[in-house]
Amino acid sequence: MKRGAIAILLGALALMSPAQAAQPWEQAIATAIGKPGAEMPGGVYRIGLPRSDLHVVLDGVTLKPALALGSWLAFMPHGEGQVMVMGDIVLTDTEVNPVMAKLIAGGIEITALHNHLLRNAPHTMYMHIGGRGDPAQLAKVLHDALALSGTPLSAPTAASPAAPEKIDLDTAALDRIMGHKGKVGGGVYAFGIPRAETPSDGGMELPVAMGSAVAINFQPTGGGKAAITGDFVLTASEVNPVLHALRENGIEVTALHNHMLDDEPRLFFMHFWANDDAQKLAHGLAAALSHVAVATS
Repeated sequence: MKRGAIAILLGALALMSPAQAAQPWEQAIATAIGKPGAEMPGGVYRIGLPRSDLHVVLDGVTLKPALALGSWLAFMPHGEGQVMVMGDIVLTDTEVNPVMAKLIAGGIEITALHNHLLRNAPHTMYMHIGGRGDPAQLAKVLHDALALSGTPLSAPTAASPAAPEKIDLDTAALDRIMGHKGKVGGGVYAFGIPRAETPSDGGMELPVAMGSAVAINFQPTGGGKAAITGDFVLTASEVNPVLHALRENGIEVTALHNHMLDDEPRLFFMHFWANDDAQKLAHGLAAALSHVAVATS
C-alpha cells in the first residue's frame, strides 16, 4: 500500500466500524474485549474505543470523541501463538488508579500517563500501555481494566449503509495547505501522516496503526473555524523547531512526552490546541510539519 493510502486510512482509526475478525487470534481478542476491531496494514488488529460516554468541553467547544477522546488497542503477532499489544486509554482522573492497578496485576506495562489537553472539563488523562503474551489472556486483562472505567465496550448496533459524511470545512483547501489528504469521520477531518522511517519498540518495527504516525484533527466550530488537536511524532532534534513554529502561528502546545519506553529512534509526542480560522491553522500546522521527517505521498 502506498504511503498516501496509509495516511488516508489513519484518519479514521478511532472511528473504525466493527468487522468480523478473520484470524483465530483476532477473534479471541474481539471476544474477550467484547467489541470487534479491524485488520490494518502491517498485520495489525486494532480496536477503537471512543469515550462516547463523556461530555468534555474545552474553551466552550464540546469535543467530539474523534477529536481527542479516542481510546484504542492495537495487536500484532509476536512469536509463536503470542501477540504484542500497544494502546492509548482515555480516562477521567478518578478512573486512572483503579484501571492502572488492574493492568499491573494482569502483567500489562504502563509506558506513559499524561494529559493531552489543558482546561478541559471533565479533565482527561491518557494512559499508554504495552504487553506481550497470549491474545485471549491479554485481551481479558484489558477488558477487566477498562470495565473499571466508563469506556463503552459493547459493539454498536449494526446500521444500514449511510451516505458519505459531510463536514462544514473546505477540506480541499486543507489538503492543499497541509500537503496531505485527510478523511472525514465522526464529525472530524483527520490527517494521519507517517514518519519517513519506520520506528521500532523493543526491536520490533511498528506499523503506523500501532500509533507511530503524526495525527492532526480538525473539528468545525462554525464560520470557517475549527478546533484542532492531535500529536506530532518527533525526534529530539525536531522538538524545538516544531514547538516554535506552532507557537509562532498561535497554536498552543499542551503536552510533550514519550509514549513508549524502548523506541528507536527515541520519539517525543507533542500535543497542541487552537480554535481559529481552519485554513489559518492549517498554514501553521504545515509550517510545523516542514520541520518533521515525514513520508512523501
